[in-house]
Amino acid sequence: MPGIRPVKLRVLWIPIVLLQAVTVLAQSSTQAEALHAVNRMSFGPAPGDVAHVMQIGVERYIDEQLNPERLALPAQLSQQLDSLTTTRLSQDDLINQYRDAQRAARTDSEAGKEQRREMVQNLVLQAGQARLMRALQSPRQLEEVMVDFWFNHFNVFSGKGLDRVLVENYEREAIRPHAMGRFRDLLGATARHPAMLFYLDNWLSVAPGYRPPSRTPALVKTGGLNENYARELMELHTLGVDGGYSQTDVTELARMLTGWTINPRRGSGGSVFYFDGSRHDTGTKNWLGRTVSDRGQAEGEWALDLLAAAPATAHHISYQLAQYFVSDTPPAALVERLARRFQETGGDIRSVLRTLLTSPEFRDPNNYALKFKTPYRYLLSSVRASGLPVTNVRPLLATANQLGMPLYGCQTPDGYKNTEEAWLNPDAITRRVNFAVAFASGKLPLERPMESNADLSVRYNPQWASEPVDAAALLTTLDGSISPATLTAIEQSDPRLRAALVLGSPDFMRY
Repeated sequence: MPGIRPVKLRVLWIPIVLLQAVTVLAQSSTQAEALHAVNRMSFGPAPGDVAHVMQIGVERYIDEQLNPERLALPAQLSQQLDSLTTTRLSQDDLINQYRDAQRAARTDSEAGKEQRREMVQNLVLQAGQARLMRALQSPRQLEEVMVDFWFNHFNVFSGKGLDRVLVENYEREAIRPHAMGRFRDLLGATARHPAMLFYLDNWLSVAPGYRPPSRTPALVKTGGLNENYARELMELHTLGVDGGYSQTDVTELARMLTGWTINPRRGSGGSVFYFDGSRHDTGTKNWLGRTVSDRGQAEGEWALDLLAAAPATAHHISYQLAQYFVSDTPPAALVERLARRFQETGGDIRSVLRTLLTSPEFRDPNNYALKFKTPYRYLLSSVRASGLPVTNVRPLLATANQLGMPLYGCQTPDGYKNTEEAWLNPDAITRRVNFAVAFASGKLPLERPMESNADLSVRYNPQWASEPVDAAALLTTLDGSISPATLTAIEQSDPRLRAALVLGSPDFMRY
């Protein structure tokens, strides 16, 4: 981590783990239940969160979080979000700005390239601001958790061409509005969004023998039949890898989705998706044992209907939700109950979540503090627990890169994993500990005013110092999370290191 000197804090890891293995957390069941609910349904407790849940009860907290529209956003958060300009741009505005910057880069090798670089950096920065400010400050924590879940499920990579400028719009228009809604609506919104069409190349997919018009717009290109999206649509987004389909089904679905493309000149200030019938394969298809005659765009919409309603999809989504919220190896009985609820409600995500969050498996104390935090969750939970204000997210974005989980940065369509196996290793722990030391000591400029051209780094400058994290206040917020063995080690340490020891402890790595 640039500018952050490694410390010997990591040597506490092994002895604390050994002591923790033989120590039972001393906490009341009421507090334990509240802490567990907050840990799993949010990005970690902020000051007062656990006390709030203990006061209203876990059941009411679940209902509160399942109805985020009833929770008003803090005025400061609303002001921060309103100050962002690029997060209001339409799809065709974003694409046209990107194309203008590309043309400038071609005509002027230096100034043009700098213009393109600054434009993309500003879009990426404001996208990161919007996501992180909501995740840190919004009382609608379950909604933010589900945005993270669904973005990974329907992942697109911000480093690929047009998606550099489209990922925020994708989250804003395809993921966020449907995060607690109907799965079929979510599936359709991602299928028609230009970020997904571009990322998995379906915008290039055409029927065999297609010949483009002589004056084809720059963004309306062709590449023959492309199976990328059709494959991931079944393998990742719906049926699952063992969902009962064949390679022939992938090819036939790809044929059904030919013509689903993008053209910003048709956007008129809004969506750039359109169906081009001249690119569509009009032949008869045989998909999943069904004969499909030519119906144009309706073929793809019908396929999405069928996939969303398939029992295999219900099971696949239910397994992933149970793994995300309960255990890396979720109980089969819970998965089956969730899958039944998914089918009974036509894929109503809110109903499935209610079944999950009120299940005996979710509330089983054996599942408390069982999950290992991803770098994204670890970063957010550290800042939320500290209670410190954040006006500058650059150090957090940089730290996410250094922890191996850059925001919108997963290159593969399966998204980031949320299991212990994916993230627990010695190098990862060292990086987290180094972050804990820098953050707890106030060396990250989280309160420094944002500058559009500022370097995305966490290099320390004494003039940028934030307030150090108050160890006593931190422990009050996390009361019940830190084991007696860890507390003993912390109490015997230098007071200046105590907050870092809390955030770098094995207890805090879990939730």
